[in-house]
Amino acid sequence: MLIVLTGIDGSGKTTAARALVDSARAEGHNALLLSNHAARRRMSLVAERFGWKLPPRGADFVQTCIRVVNVLVSHARALRFNGLVVMDRHLHCQLALRLAAGLRRGWFLPWLQEKLPAPDVVVHFEVDPRRAHQRIMARGTDHEELADLEAFRTAYRSLPEFDDFMRVDANGTPEDTLAQLNQVIAGKETVRV
Repeated sequence: MLIVLTGIDGSGKTTAARALVDSARAEGHNALLLSNHAARRRMSLVAERFGWKLPPRGADFVQTCIRVVNVLVSHARALRFNGLVVMDRHLHCQLALRLAAGLRRGWFLPWLQEKLPAPDVVVHFEVDPRRAHQRIMARGTDHEELADLEAFRTAYRSLPEFDDFMRVDANGTPEDTLAQLNQVIAGKETVRV
């Protein structure tokens, strides 16, 4: 089973992905966590440190290249794995970032998304941007503006694929989010049988 997790920064995707894989393994199941990051956090930290400001198109180009490579490698690994595969982020995330930055969707990422094996479910983590901002500030490893998180949430919601995403409320505790995620997966496994 292939599960893709999406959501704005601070929604708890990575925490839930790790917990989901750990709990599946603890129950004796094969589970694999694959991360499809775009190095956005690292780029923003480097830019902040040196006082650089990458233009949106330049940042998108670098992030898209990194994300595409990560997604392709992840799908190659997933094809060889028998069990639960959880992908933390995917091409949907880059498409939403583009929209949030005021860039066009383009043709390449939607085309590639259609060519790759479809996930069994895409789970979107719905979170209030203010709550996500608090989490980001508390972890202290990066910085996001509240307005950017709000734009990112709006961009996700405007994706043509968004209506097909399963959504979980990620405003609560990590345990609450994991419980909802497990319910979504259980429902999908029932449908597949």
